Amino acid sequence: MILLFNKPYGVVCQFSGERATLADYIDVKGVYPAGRLDTDSEGLLVLTDDGRLQNRISHPHHKLPKTYLAQVEGIPDPQTLERLAQGVRLNDGPTLPARARSVPAPDWLWERTPPIRFRKRVADSWIELMLKEGRNRQVRRMTAAVGHPTLRLIRWAVGDWTLAGLKPGEYRQVD
Repeated sequence: MILLFNKPYGVVCQFSGERATLADYIDVKGVYPAGRLDTDSEGLLVLTDDGRLQNRISHPHHKLPKTYLAQVEGIPDPQTLERLAQGVRLNDGPTLPARARSVPAPDWLWERTPPIRFRKRVADSWIELMLKEGRNRQVRRMTAAVGHPTLRLIRWAVGDWTLAGLKPGEYRQVD
């Protein structure tokens, strides 16, 4: 069984705990997250009851692409996007090459509670990053390393699965 879940901001990627958890949204027994999203990140989380599939999705050896939309502080120029695409040196080593491009704000975007901080004198913009690795807080660390801290982060896709048609807190079963 495979479930696609649109994880809201503030939800912890586990089924128990004192904060909002997956159990507050998913009533299916025996499924587990294939990978994680930070509490302050939103978007697609794949859950499954198949341990081998879970490993193929989450283990870095398989390099399954994951696509993120990041609202960042400032407007990255082409050279900055190229730095992201070629890989950025982080404190735990260089990242693998990624796809990085500027994109318009998504027209399907939902309101976030709480909203991101708004500053009149600092522009923000959206970038799309496709990674084939999944280090802890990697997108946030990459954008900060090139001078454009992430304000909001949404995972749009894991492999061919996307968030299309899922509102925050909703899930659906797929084949």
